[in-house]
Amino acid sequence: MTQSSDGATAKADTSMTVSADDLASARRVLNTEAEALAALGKSLGPSFLAALDIMAATQGRVIVSGMGKSGHIGRKIAATLASTGTPAFFVHPGEASHGDLGMITASDSLFMLSNSGETTELVDLVAYAVRFSIPLVGVTSVAGSALANAADAALILPAAPEACPMGLAPTTSTTLMLALGDALSVALLERHRFSPADFHALHPGGKLGRRLLKISDIMHDGQEVPLVSPETDMSEVLIIMTNKRFGCAGIVDADGLFLGIITDGDLRRHMSPELLSTTAGEVMTKNPATIGPDALASEALAIMNEKAITNLFVVEGGRALGILHVHDCLRAGVA
Repeated sequence: MTQSSDGATAKADTSMTVSADDLASARRVLNTEAEALAALGKSLGPSFLAALDIMAATQGRVIVSGMGKSGHIGRKIAATLASTGTPAFFVHPGEASHGDLGMITASDSLFMLSNSGETTELVDLVAYAVRFSIPLVGVTSVAGSALANAADAALILPAAPEACPMGLAPTTSTTLMLALGDALSVALLERHRFSPADFHALHPGGKLGRRLLKISDIMHDGQEVPLVSPETDMSEVLIIMTNKRFGCAGIVDADGLFLGIITDGDLRRHMSPELLSTTAGEVMTKNPATIGPDALASEALAIMNEKAITNLFVVEGGRALGILHVHDCLRAGVA
């Protein structure tokens, strides 16, 4: 029994030691890469702005290329650029040498990644850029490399050790490339004043697309909207509220200007034998919460949650254009 107990204790101690070593290893990687990212941020300067100018002025596409791990990062950068308003796609350098150079035109620009700056597979792409005067942005860790010398804007990664303990596996270097691609993409997005509406046009599907739905995409309009004048008898207002099935009615004047709202709560507050002999203008709540047709559906849901209401009238220029129920947001997947 004693031996068994000692063996279990030794096994537990070994397990704890291994776990501690694993966590220390993971933290070392993250700290190494975090320090490198901080250095990258401090290093940005004129060359970053030059790269930004080249990419912003591109009339065609930003062609991203890289080999190996740099290529994997390049594919993600191309996707991020394209999804944030800068048309881009990835060309594999090996395929470029076998016909895909024909995908690149004089109106494009090249964005090439190589940690060493001496990647053999990039030679044909660099030569093609020089031959046809295609602007070239290069990302490398070596300032005097062939890629850096050929580039119109050379983005030099700061000296930083790879997180791999052998210094062999691309880890820190690829993290820096990815972050630099994000920095360029977002800077271009802001320079181009890329709006949520623009973003939605490129992301119509999935959860992101649902979050970017506009009010006008899901609101009820026309004859569905329960609207009455201030002079309408409450007996008629009740019929309209029941028939339209929103549990409320909007009040508009003769010019169509939105004045207020009557809800179930207003009915309870004014409940008395005289209610049916009053008018909508006497019962309504003035200046209720409203929203514009170009606002995001997620904004409407936030307002309804904050104010504990289930409907919002959609108003533009002072006039009621439609109505939105909380269920419309939920059905559209906005949550």
